[in-house]
Amino acid sequence: MLKLIRPAVVLVVLFSGLTGLVYPLLVTGIAQVAAPFQANGSLIAKDGKVIGSALIGQWFATERYFHPRPSATSGPDPKNADRTVDAPYNAANSSGSNLGPTSKKLVERVKLDVEALKVEAGAGGMPVDAVTASASGLDPHISPAFAMLQAARVAKARGLPEEKVRGLIGQVSEQPVLGFLGEPQVNVLRLNLALDRLPAR
Repeated sequence: MLKLIRPAVVLVVLFSGLTGLVYPLLVTGIAQVAAPFQANGSLIAKDGKVIGSALIGQWFATERYFHPRPSATSGPDPKNADRTVDAPYNAANSSGSNLGPTSKKLVERVKLDVEALKVEAGAGGMPVDAVTASASGLDPHISPAFAMLQAARVAKARGLPEEKVRGLIGQVSEQPVLGFLGEPQVNVLRLNLALDRLPAR
């Protein structure tokens, strides 16, 4: 009996050590050397203080900043712990809305967003990401078209020439990987930080 148990115990200890200790430490060590920024959460700092991550969107509500796409994340209702309320870009509760195209609530919300953005959009089209949430609710990127739609508002709020703000969008836009994988996109946090670095007119 001991002959059968001993190899089993040895193998469990050996593979537990290899897969539970050696392998994770090896992968972590390689990641820290090869890509430390990404391995540590792609954290972005300003004046020595971490203010966010390039991978997780956050809410910007003032007219002076570019706004992210809508977010369907929620949080506990402070008045009733058994219920939830809308909490845009709640990183502790990544989720989509699960509302289908026939959902009255979704249709009404999109209509309200379209109406609110009509003034900014003018005669141009409405980018889809301007009125739709991502599956995670935490997408840090918007399309260049949605960023351009907001350029006039941001320029006016900051007293900057609109052409300067539009030029900044072009500078921080990220192109598809290898030129064809994915779509052009703009990281909202990076764009707003670049905006803060622009000298006032």
